Amino acid sequence: MRKVTGVLSKMETAYGGPVSYGLVFMSDGPGPVHVDLTALVGSEVKLTYSGKIICSHCGKAIKKSYAEGFCYPCTMKLASCDLCIMKPETCHFAQGTCREPEWGLAHCFRPHVLYLANSSGLKVGITRKANIPHRWIDQGATSALPVLEVENRLLSGQLEVLFKKHIADKTDWRKMLKGDAPPVDLVDWKNRLLRELAEDLQYFEFTILDDAPVEIRYPVVKYPEKITSYNFDKISEISGTLTGIKGQYLIFDTGVFNVRAHAGYEITLETTDATAAS
Repeated sequence: MRKVTGVLSKMETAYGGPVSYGLVFMSDGPGPVHVDLTALVGSEVKLTYSGKIICSHCGKAIKKSYAEGFCYPCTMKLASCDLCIMKPETCHFAQGTCREPEWGLAHCFRPHVLYLANSSGLKVGITRKANIPHRWIDQGATSALPVLEVENRLLSGQLEVLFKKHIADKTDWRKMLKGDAPPVDLVDWKNRLLRELAEDLQYFEFTILDDAPVEIRYPVVKYPEKITSYNFDKISEISGTLTGIKGQYLIFDTGVFNVRAHAGYEITLETTDATAAS
């Protein structure tokens, strides 16, 4: 039996056939502990919540986390937690009101890509160019296609507003976890939307990309027929056979667990696979 205790953070991903998943536990030991989650698919796994939550930014013990594992004060002061991150078309950097101007320059004033993806169905989204394909993997997309490249996040958000008048910009996580969505011809949709939006697009500066669609496979041996979601705010232990990983979810034969939503939670992971942690 292998047992590892540490604080959860978003799963790390590596694109391949299929996607590889890992966790880096920040622990009290001499260094971080790496857990190969892909190797655990098909094994019995138990997660036990200690009752402690640690702010992902300042490291303080907290009773409740916000955003992706932050305390309330950090949520109020960090630029990465501002409303404009969720709604990039509301970027207010030019007004001189960015919470952290240096952070804004490093993250928002970089090439961004508007893309189409098939996760629970066709959707449009944006991401920093450097975050491809990890953004698509985090959403559980089975295929994705870069469409337009722009020079900053504000522009990408403004373009996304145009596109989402025609197609969805959200993933139905329950549908995504029940299996792969029916195939979608992303190239056809790209060409169709560019034609339909041609009049509006003439007012923006962008580059139309020629990339081919990216196909993504996940380490899943069995999808759940019914979705039961686990939440450590309500229970302290999850156990069962790990039947797959998709998006930022661990899929057990007993239910699903959103790792990213529990960033900052201290847990103990137990498994019979002694080679999964190092």
